[in-house]
Amino acid sequence: MSARREHAAAHHAEAPAPRARTARARPPGSPDSSAASLDDDARDARYANPFAPPDESEAAAAARPRSLFGEILDWMLAPLLLLWPMSLAVTYLVAKSIANGPFDRALETDAYVLARQIHPVNGVAELSLADSTRDFLRTDNIDSVFYQVLGTRGELVGGDRDMPLPHEEDRPQPGIVAFRDDVLRGNDIRVAYTTVEFPQMPGAQPVLLQVAETLDKRSQLANDIIKGVILPQFVILPLAILLVWFGLSRGLAPLHALQSNIRARRPDDLSPLEARRAPPEIEPLVTSFNDLLTRLEQNMELQKRFIADAAHQMKTPLAGLRTQAELALRQDASVEVHRSLEQIATSSEHAARLVTQLLALARAENRMSGQIFTPVEITEVARNAVRDWVQAALARQMDLGYEGPDDIDAPDGGRIEVDGNLVMLREMLSNLLDNAIRYTPEGGRVTVRVKPEPAAGLVHLEVEDTGIGIPAAERGRVIERFYRILGRDGDGSGLGLAIVREIATMHGGTLTIEDNVYQTAPRLAGTLVRVSLSVLERARDLP
Repeated sequence: MSARREHAAAHHAEAPAPRARTARARPPGSPDSSAASLDDDARDARYANPFAPPDESEAAAAARPRSLFGEILDWMLAPLLLLWPMSLAVTYLVAKSIANGPFDRALETDAYVLARQIHPVNGVAELSLADSTRDFLRTDNIDSVFYQVLGTRGELVGGDRDMPLPHEEDRPQPGIVAFRDDVLRGNDIRVAYTTVEFPQMPGAQPVLLQVAETLDKRSQLANDIIKGVILPQFVILPLAILLVWFGLSRGLAPLHALQSNIRARRPDDLSPLEARRAPPEIEPLVTSFNDLLTRLEQNMELQKRFIADAAHQMKTPLAGLRTQAELALRQDASVEVHRSLEQIATSSEHAARLVTQLLALARAENRMSGQIFTPVEITEVARNAVRDWVQAALARQMDLGYEGPDDIDAPDGGRIEVDGNLVMLREMLSNLLDNAIRYTPEGGRVTVRVKPEPAAGLVHLEVEDTGIGIPAAERGRVIERFYRILGRDGDGSGLGLAIVREIATMHGGTLTIEDNVYQTAPRLAGTLVRVSLSVLERARDLP
């Protein structure tokens, strides 16, 4: 850091005695007052229009609407993702049906073969089945095969005794093979069953024949079918999602182009958009936006005219009042009259300063007021601000200095440029210096510092003092309009930091308030106010 270039002589004096100060009253837009003032009809009318601007008191609680891209994507993908499990279920059922077909036909053939081996002998059904045939029926590399033959009296003629029986009403007609699923010895089985009737035995109960097998081969075939059908879907489904995503992105490209066009505009550019280049679906939106730009331009012109007229109409009478009071003080008068005239002069000065700050705040809050941004050399602004406040610092016996980057040998003289409005940046630094000098005891120290941060593309404007500091719990509120910390001395209006915040926001910067520890034992800390601004691209390459 270079040595101080501008400073006033340092003199020490005791801090003035603190005077009581009042807190800011609750603004009319706070949640409590809003809830008390809005009736049910007004609230219903506000909620009925989803495009209406939200109430400031309820902005924090209002849910942010979803993006149009996400909404359309959900409605396109949701049916696809819902149909996919249904497709899997249908595929599973079809696979089982396909797998049951050939094996059911094999069981049916076995049932017919066994039926031909049943003959009546002396009024009793007998099964003429060779041992080799029995072994063949029971031999399977994967599944177990079972059979059962029950005679005319329900006696076991052959096969497995513990096979489950069908219901009497489910027994098929002779010569017809029926199928059912059942359980044998804890295993799921597929059963083919039929009845055999002997004409030479009238009135006898038909013989029941059952052939069954386990389901291992069926399940294996069904799984193979399912794998062959479902596995390609795991490739097709992500591909379909990507195609939907791509198609939706291309479909919303005109909206993104419109958004980019609007964001690329300068704040003072209120020219209409080309509606004929927009798709027919959003052309009415572009037309309405152009109408809004036209009305906005008219309102801005009226506002700028009002600000200029208000500045002239309010400043001039206040300046005249102060001048007349100072002239009257030169005349011979009683002590009471002199005291009243001094109060009038002081009050008119405070009123003029308040008017100036209110107008500055109005200009800063109106971020679309046609303020033209140009490259501004920030170190020059800081040095000029220090020069402007040297006399005020001398009057309070303070040391006011400037510290800039060590950039004497740098290209272009170490210029650090930001895209901003010169008048508003001067107003911002002026308010910071005013606050620092006003709330620092006589004999204190105020420093204006410019700190570039090339890696982040930022430059920091810092104003630090050796005053009484701002408690951490109050730093979030001192930037509010008209807020003043209770018990603090000074005749400020509570607008200085609010103006700084609005100007910093207008320039895309941030405001930070920290402690300035200028003595560690015992610990004494003033205030460090930092405004961080983005450096112009062409200036970032400089050392």
